[in-house]
Amino acid sequence: MTHAHPTLGPPPPLPDDGLRVVPLGGLGDIGRNMTVFETEGRLLVVDCGVLFPEDSQPGVDLILPDFDHIRDRLDTLEAIVLTHAHEDHIGAVPYLLREAPQVPVLGSRLTLALLEAKLREHRIKATTIEVAEGDSARHGPFALEFVAVNHSIPDALAVFIDTAAGTVLHTGDFKMDQLPLDGRITDLRSFARLGERGVDLFLVDSTNAEVPGFVRSEREIEPAIDRTFSTASGRIVVASFASHIHRIQQIIDIAARHGRKVAFFGRSMVRNMGVARELGYLSLPDGMLVSAEQLAELPDEQVVLVCTGSQGEPMAALSRIANNDHQIKVGPGDTVILASSLIPGNENAVGRVINGLTRLGATVVHKGNAMVHVSGHAAAGELLYCYNIVRPRNVMPVHGEPRHLKANAELAVKTGVPPERVMLTLDGGVVDLVDGRATVSGAVACGYVYVDGASVGDLTESSLKDRRVLGSEGFITCFVVVDSVDGKVTAGPEIHARGFIEDDAVFDAVLPRIKQAVEDALRDGTSDEYALAQIVRRVLGRWVNDQHRRRPMILPVVVEA
Repeated sequence: MTHAHPTLGPPPPLPDDGLRVVPLGGLGDIGRNMTVFETEGRLLVVDCGVLFPEDSQPGVDLILPDFDHIRDRLDTLEAIVLTHAHEDHIGAVPYLLREAPQVPVLGSRLTLALLEAKLREHRIKATTIEVAEGDSARHGPFALEFVAVNHSIPDALAVFIDTAAGTVLHTGDFKMDQLPLDGRITDLRSFARLGERGVDLFLVDSTNAEVPGFVRSEREIEPAIDRTFSTASGRIVVASFASHIHRIQQIIDIAARHGRKVAFFGRSMVRNMGVARELGYLSLPDGMLVSAEQLAELPDEQVVLVCTGSQGEPMAALSRIANNDHQIKVGPGDTVILASSLIPGNENAVGRVINGLTRLGATVVHKGNAMVHVSGHAAAGELLYCYNIVRPRNVMPVHGEPRHLKANAELAVKTGVPPERVMLTLDGGVVDLVDGRATVSGAVACGYVYVDGASVGDLTESSLKDRRVLGSEGFITCFVVVDSVDGKVTAGPEIHARGFIEDDAVFDAVLPRIKQAVEDALRDGTSDEYALAQIVRRVLGRWVNDQHRRRPMILPVVVEA
């Protein structure tokens, strides 16, 4: 298996008869999926999603793919193809369209409807082209064919890309549920047909490659949820991804059987369910949906609240409910169902939400104690099945952390793909397909782009480090006034601290040391205020570390009298 490594240099020019594949996100993290295809001087982008921040990235709202690799060539971008409408595949599209508004966006009916709702929020108008399974399209040198796949959102598509340099089959996110709620299965007949035609490079979802066997059907979770409804005496709160329309339809159907009405909470939940209902993907009996205002008129045992926040997002509805900071209150007798899986990195946040709800007296039902969720991604048995059907010449695992990608690569090798034809890369690794043979030819710079409020890309890793220090170690300011002519400190040092349990008087012991160090520097001819401030920083920082085992942020201020 060929590995892309940080020590790889820039790739050479792409041969005239070659196809270049550059993942700008999704290989190394679960999120910000984006892959760039290049041939004959033209580009095609498949998916453009976001990654959600972790606790170690305070203040960050979203993380985008790094567009630098294509920023000076956006006039050669033929189209953006979306496999499905999850945020980690469409969330960054508005940011790319800000820079390339002329580029058409292709996707299924539901995918485009949810994207367009997002674009309206960003006040962006785009050219969208609706496609469905079985459809074909051509954009420049890229001939596209779309294939139905089953996932945890309706209307997901795989895409077959045919170029003069070779063919690619990109699965997008998929699984092989044989009894899906909407009857729309992954089209393995088309996978086999395309395999007979010849797939030079197979890009395959890796998320569940470590999980043996087959993912269970969505239908199998219904009995567990139904039992929970049967035993609940008070309100039921269900937290789910705002895009999991199938899951929410199940909740609605079960609620109807138990004589409960449903209310939606959370901006994305309300928006997405409105779109899904309008397009016919979500069915609610007349009078089933109630508003927040109507809830007060209903007894608790007749209510189901469907909200966002299944991943512990701080500002989502469920987190605020757990913090007792929401119009919805829960307590003894109420039941909360977390009908989703954990995205890696969110374990602590979800744990805090579960503990908060439990402290309030609610019963919390989640994947760890009940069968209330099944994954939307193919497990190892399903992936083996696909490899044997498609018989690709080369394989590139996508969508996963390094361990998922490696497990997927090993599955490909087990089915007979030569190890040297399995491209195990990370974000930025450049894979070139020439004469039917794929190779890793180099790497391009590919970092995180942080969205912080209205700021996009201005927040740096250094700034995040400062935020982490402020959050965990506190900060200290030290103000000193000097007379460089007399070589004396005329006022201060004066210290103020935040994030310390101790009173500011604890710093009295270090004040003489700071004063002495500054006056020694003044007598030695150092008069530059920045240089003197650095002396203050070193003396104070060393003392705090020795005495308190802390490394706070220190803000020294030295001014001339």
